[in-house]
Amino acid sequence: MKKYRVTVNGTTYEVDVEQVGGEIAKASAPVAQAPETVKPAASASVPAASAPAGNGEKVTAPMPGTILKVNVAPGNNVKKGESLLVLEAMKMENEIVAPCDGTVASVLVSQGASVSTGDVLVAFN
Repeated sequence: MKKYRVTVNGTTYEVDVEQVGGEIAKASAPVAQAPETVKPAASASVPAASAPAGNGEKVTAPMPGTILKVNVAPGNNVKKGESLLVLEAMKMENEIVAPCDGTVASVLVSQGASVSTGDVLVAFN
């Protein structure tokens, strides 16, 4: 049994791995050790799915759920990382954040709306 630290999206986890058979493949790149284990926050932020900054940006739903709160309106200027809306999925509130600086062109959902994975939520100019 070996113990490893794995970092996923900035959150560090400690995992125990047991070899059950065969040969273990060696890593092709060195893995840096994190100084300490960080516990995930109770309300996780889900990054918005989109391309790099530019005209016609669209923020899509990363998972199915219900819109609890809309924090922006068309014409609002937003900064990268600013909360656009709150999506409830699996009894967790997930902030959907702006992928880039920009101006909101349209908000395609309203509070209480059900969305599916990939549905466009907010469009930018």
